[in-house]
Order: sequence, then C-alpha cells, then structure tokens
Amino acid sequence: MEVINTLGRRKTAVARIYLKDGQGTITVNGRDYKDYFPTPILQFKVTEPFEVTANQGKYDVKVTLDGGGIRGQAEALALAIARALCEINEEHRPALKAKGLMMRDPRMVERKKYGQKKARKRFQFSKR
Repeated sequence: MEVINTLGRRKTAVARIYLKDGQGTITVNGRDYKDYFPTPILQFKVTEPFEVTANQGKYDVKVTLDGGGIRGQAEALALAIARALCEINEEHRPALKAKGLMMRDPRMVERKKYGQKKARKRFQFSKR
C-alpha cells in the first residue's frame, strides 16, 4: 500500500496526515499523540475513526498540525483520518458519516469590524 495524504480542517486548525500500513502509531509533530493530546477525551476523538471502522492498530499515521487550539486540532485530525480511511475503502463512508466524522465544521470566528469594539459589539452610544 502506498502512502495516503489527506487534509482536515476545523476553525483555524489544519491537519495534514500521511497514512500507511503499520502497527498503529500516531505521531503528531514528532511526538506521540498521547503526549500531544493530554486528555482522554481528545485522545478518543483522534482514534474514533479507527474504532468506527474496526481498523485499530493497522495503520501508522504521521501528522503535521498547524494553528488553532488543542480541541480544534484534534477534530481536524479526526476528519483527516476519516477521509484517508474512505480513500482506502469506500465502504467505510456510511459508518463514518453516521458518526459525523466526514463533516467539516465550518464555524469560524467572525472578524472584527471597524468602528466597533468587537465583531458585533459596538462602542457605547451617548445621546448627549
């Protein structure tokens, strides 16, 4: 099997992954994913696509993460892994889609507008 390269995004986080046959190691920015994502919830979020498709321990994943916070990065990584698994076997798609792992979350921070304090909050209005 050749190396599969996919991309996942969430808010401003971008995850680029390289998936190949192996023993199931996930390396994030040169570190083990359990060191990079300290909480069990985030670790589950990362490995969820493998558990849904019953592929634990079959593939090695090398990840480059950029931007965003730790939660956004974990969700971007889950999307990238789900896309890679669909590239390997298209039959995984319905199961991953049912769990909501194939959907890119489009919510972003709204930009600040000029003449205002924040994106929607305005400066205090003085009548007199």
